[in-house]
Amino acid sequence: MLVVIEHIDTYRYNTFMDKIFRALADKNRRKILTLLKDNDLSVNELLKNFEIGQATLSNHLSILKKARLVDNRILGKQRIYRLNKDILIAFAENMRKFAGRLDESFVEEIAIRSARV
Repeated sequence: MLVVIEHIDTYRYNTFMDKIFRALADKNRRKILTLLKDNDLSVNELLKNFEIGQATLSNHLSILKKARLVDNRILGKQRIYRLNKDILIAFAENMRKFAGRLDESFVEEIAIRSARV
């Protein structure tokens, strides 16, 4: 299911994009998305990768869920989270409108800066 953002009204579009920007503004939430990139994980499995409490992690997951970047299912007593790749792809496509076509040198520069961090 690919979300087509350009066909919704301006208010809903701006609200949608604002939620995603707020969700991505925090390094812990970006780390959660990275951890969920390849695997669905339970709260306990995610928690092993952080030095924060479960309540704080749950708050981060709630923000990501409201932005529709993750969703979850219940398996017994556990909540299993997964990355909503369709929303992330739609968001990236909309960001591409601002940047236009990126040449290779720009992409390489980002990779070099990321390696330094």
